[in-house]
Amino acid sequence: MSRIGKLPIPVAKNVEINVDGSTVKVKGPKGQLVRTFPQGISFNIDDGKINVVRPNDEKKSRALHGLSRSLLANMVVGVSDGYTKTLELQGVGYRATQAGQNVTLAVGYSHPVEVTPPDGIQLEVEGTSKVHVRGIDKELVGQVAANIRKVRKPEPYKGKGIRYLGEYVRRKAGKAGKAGK
Repeated sequence: MSRIGKLPIPVAKNVEINVDGSTVKVKGPKGQLVRTFPQGISFNIDDGKINVVRPNDEKKSRALHGLSRSLLANMVVGVSDGYTKTLELQGVGYRATQAGQNVTLAVGYSHPVEVTPPDGIQLEVEGTSKVHVRGIDKELVGQVAANIRKVRKPEPYKGKGIRYLGEYVRRKAGKAGKAGK
């Protein structure tokens, strides 16, 4: 049995869940998420908990069991609490500025880089070196944060670039200086 798949998902009182065949709608104080799950995976809802049930013990069913449970748990947490990823800019002259919904990054290129968030994502700049990506869809928050990081990945020699908050960047030694001749 899947260790993750068999765990029940606790549901807060302010979260409403509707199961219609293989489509699940989760509605909470922060918004609504809808996802279609694979055929055969079913959900049992009883006193504030959801159990994910697989039809048989085939390899594909076992794989989808844990995946479906994780996706549904992320939906429940997203509509009740939401998700946040924080990015920090490190480097001389590297800064972020906010203009309405968009964020402009100055990260060492000859031009500023404009980042426009998709629907359901809010970008917020703290100071000039931190960017918060917020939303209810964990997958979308992670993808937007990865796209912003991709603008200027942290490099190993000086450590300059855009990194996740608390990310460790392994540093390399530069070239050895010319020995006195």
